[in-house]
Amino acid sequence: MLPEPYRLHHRADFSRTVRRGRRIGRRDLVVHAVVSTTDWTAAEGDPPGPAVRRGGPRFGLIVSKAVGTAVVRHRVARRLRHICAPLIAELPADTDIVIRALPGAAAASSAELDQQLRAALRKLSGGPS
Repeated sequence: MLPEPYRLHHRADFSRTVRRGRRIGRRDLVVHAVVSTTDWTAAEGDPPGPAVRRGGPRFGLIVSKAVGTAVVRHRVARRLRHICAPLIAELPADTDIVIRALPGAAAASSAELDQQLRAALRKLSGGPS
């Protein structure tokens, strides 16, 4: 399970990551990643004041109704949170990541989703894919 300090909760954090971050699409996922700094320039929708970060990288999930029923969406979200937990130690502490599940994620195995996410993160970090 993904501990609470490693989750994105606020709409502004999701928006900032999607707008300012790099994006890469895979078959069943779209991954947005941004390295945050504490000296963000204020943009529309950003929280006021300086940013305060604690802990390591933060993950946010977007699992829309296109993925399936509520039961299917929650299952996909649980699987993605489980996949993200081991990545905490592998990513820089100031990274925010938003993962958008595409409809195919409902039928994909956890191993396939893990492979797609890791490949996307490698590509976004500039490493070999």
